Amino acid sequence: MKIAITSASGKLGASIVNELIKEVGDNQVIGIARTPKNAKQLGIEIRKGDYNSRDQFNEALKGIDTVLLVSGMDDPEKRIQQHRNVIDAAKQNGVKKIVYTSIIGDEENTAFSPIVKSNRQTEKDIQASGLLWAIGRNGIYIEPDIEYIGHYIEEGEIRNCAGTGKCSYTSRGELAKAYTQMLLEDEHNGQIYNLGGRPITQQELADIINEVYGTRLFYHQVSVEAYRKERTAALGDFIGTVIAGIYEGIEQGANDVPSDFEKAIGRPHQEPLAMVKAVKDGMTRGE
Repeated sequence: MKIAITSASGKLGASIVNELIKEVGDNQVIGIARTPKNAKQLGIEIRKGDYNSRDQFNEALKGIDTVLLVSGMDDPEKRIQQHRNVIDAAKQNGVKKIVYTSIIGDEENTAFSPIVKSNRQTEKDIQASGLLWAIGRNGIYIEPDIEYIGHYIEEGEIRNCAGTGKCSYTSRGELAKAYTQMLLEDEHNGQIYNLGGRPITQQELADIINEVYGTRLFYHQVSVEAYRKERTAALGDFIGTVIAGIYEGIEQGANDVPSDFEKAIGRPHQEPLAMVKAVKDGMTRGE
């Protein structure tokens, strides 16, 4: 069986490739990347595939039995057609199964909602494709908070607009294990899973980081508008607005959802403290 992973040069795609290789060996795993040389370190066959090009995916998916579609990072309206290019190429090539990395979130009420809504459309397109399918809705990655820890320490606080809302954080390592099983096991076919951990508040996150890193951070809530202005000034209008929308959704409860992680992998998601320790250890090893 040949399994293809799109966006193999990205952090999530590469994590899934590495986990999948442990299970089935490197000769059964094909990476697809817009720029193949950026994924050569994975040590597997890499095929060229830009989400904007149906023709490239017609070639990239030849001989593939199962494909993991990693959600794209483009404008929400563009992503719907980009994902359809992969779905349609899969159908043309006789791919049997497609697994999709969607996201937890609110479809209507925040600046992040257009991205969630576009993911929901792709979910519908996959369900209507006639292929076997499984869908994961990812929680918010914990890694960016750990990567941002230098800024937190400099400022002495974690500052955003999430308030007392809870977020079911996850990690790329945990997701890689879940998607590997969803790709390999038929019992997950036709299922949509919330792939997150135990929901925690921003103050709980600060407490966990303090315990793992020996810091003295506290949580500081600001308004949605103030946080949006801060993030857009630092990151530009699009990314800044999206980031503010994520935390606005957390404040509204959109990320406080029951986890289906155990259904995917057969064990509970790592506890937040253990997850942060694992991420720290991985970064120390350069993973």
